[in-house]
Amino acid sequence: MSSITLGRYTPRDTFIHRLDPRIKILSLILLMVAIFISYSTWEMTFIIGGILLVFIFLLAAISKTSFKSLFKSLRAMWFLIIFLLLINILVKPRNAVNIAFSIGSLDIYWESIFQSLKIILRLFLMITLTMILTTSTKPLDLTYALEWFMKPLKLIRFPTHEVAMTISIALRFIPTLLIEVERIMKAQTSRGVDFKHGKISSRFKAIISLIVPLFISSFQRAEELADSMEARGYNPKAKRTTYHKLHFAWNDLFALLLCTIFMAATIVFSAMDFTIKTPLFVPWLIIGICGVLFYLFGIGAENARRHKK
Repeated sequence: MSSITLGRYTPRDTFIHRLDPRIKILSLILLMVAIFISYSTWEMTFIIGGILLVFIFLLAAISKTSFKSLFKSLRAMWFLIIFLLLINILVKPRNAVNIAFSIGSLDIYWESIFQSLKIILRLFLMITLTMILTTSTKPLDLTYALEWFMKPLKLIRFPTHEVAMTISIALRFIPTLLIEVERIMKAQTSRGVDFKHGKISSRFKAIISLIVPLFISSFQRAEELADSMEARGYNPKAKRTTYHKLHFAWNDLFALLLCTIFMAATIVFSAMDFTIKTPLFVPWLIIGICGVLFYLFGIGAENARRHKK
């Protein structure tokens, strides 16, 4: 559990850490749209997915996100991945005609395999992007950014600050609860509770012995947090100011522009049914890759200048 880094901020001095949190959230949304765009052929699906995978891995490297922690965090997805594989293999997709192999009387289609791989790739990209956001952005900055986005809702008296604060606290409590789960599991194991072996009924009782203390601990932490905020004079209805002001910079504009181009390119490729044989596909793909490399080279040059200073 402690290896899961989702929601855990890691303080570093990187280009992505210095970006405005509002730009990071917008970029996350744009790249999420690019990830879930569908294409006319499987070749295009995996080519664009591979490009996005490389780009997101470069973002993770720039933000110094630990790849070891990333892959450890994906352990919880194995059950979901196996479940998706079984569902897609057992249920014949629409218009499936290409048989990969057969298991007795059961035919396994290439379309089923490709569909499973596409879903797994999308889940992996989505979780990686979310981890980059949470590890490179302070929870308080996320609160400011979310509240800034919800400002228009104040016209209808929507509690924007309360909602933003609730989301921020929820993100902050993810690693805390994971550590608490690990602590309770070790305590219960030392008392003879077996979480990995035994019948289903005994394992269910073991899970109950984990869930009940976790709920009690969560409510206690929530009450302590509420008391501490009240003792410090926190009033959600009062007019609030912020010590840290959010400011846009040229780096933010370039980052948003790059993500917008990515999303627009995927929409164009999908809407115009681009394939590998389309005359303009390869030139535009090369131009896009060169643009990304130029942008990343500029990030490296800026980091080098900062370290010299």
